[in-house]
Amino acid sequence: MWAAGPEFDQARKLYNLTEFDQSLRILQAIPQKDGAVYNLIGRDYYMQGDFKKATDALETAVAAEPGNSEFNLWLARAYGRRAETSNLFTAPAYASKARLYFERAAQLNPRNLEAQSDLFEYYLEAPGFLGGGFEKAAATAQQIARIDPAEGHWAQARLDEQRKEFSSAEEQLRRAIELTPHQVGKLIDLARLLAKQGRIEEADQSLARAEAIAPDSPKLVFAKADVYIKTNRNLNVAKDLLKRYLSLALTPEDPPRSEAEKLLKRLQGG
Repeated sequence: MWAAGPEFDQARKLYNLTEFDQSLRILQAIPQKDGAVYNLIGRDYYMQGDFKKATDALETAVAAEPGNSEFNLWLARAYGRRAETSNLFTAPAYASKARLYFERAAQLNPRNLEAQSDLFEYYLEAPGFLGGGFEKAAATAQQIARIDPAEGHWAQARLDEQRKEFSSAEEQLRRAIELTPHQVGKLIDLARLLAKQGRIEEADQSLARAEAIAPDSPKLVFAKADVYIKTNRNLNVAKDLLKRYLSLALTPEDPPRSEAEKLLKRLQGG
């Protein structure tokens, strides 16, 4: 009932504007909190980088609605970030919890594309003793392809890249782009793959294609700066791009401001 009220709607709007502090203040003032409220509280903390408070709130959300795929997915993400930011002794336990909730989110709703994609990334990146592995990633990529063929090609490209099969990875990405020619993200991924192989001119062409589609895309502004830095060129341009990025109205789907600030500080010699 409360989640459908005006307070929750306002908090969600603030979240979408990346005004996480203001969103939290509204949510914490709601006297009777349900799973949706605790889920958004957890997401606010997640976006602020407070992953301990995020998991606490998201655990409460999942306890209120254990069958909610989205709540389980966000709890998995929060535990995943705790694993990435904790020490060697505690990281494995957090990673195992992340895997548990990623798998649960995918099982609860097999057509939840975000859950399947995040589970795929976990299997791709995690070592075998934490439940990762290329075979599991490949099986999940097939499920992704059943939901969305373009995303299936993207997942296969990621798997091929991890296997150092760059030619196949490029082919899969180009197939994904053919299916979604106006999606900037896949053109960015292709540019990064080409740049990694030293194919700078082709990487720039892919970025130019993305810019022709969405010149003001925050993801593209950040990606151009990131590619320039990783290929050690146009560093003054990269610096200006990062400053521009930090001035844009971002969404939770864009790279965190903290990442742009870190790159900018490195360029400025901080």
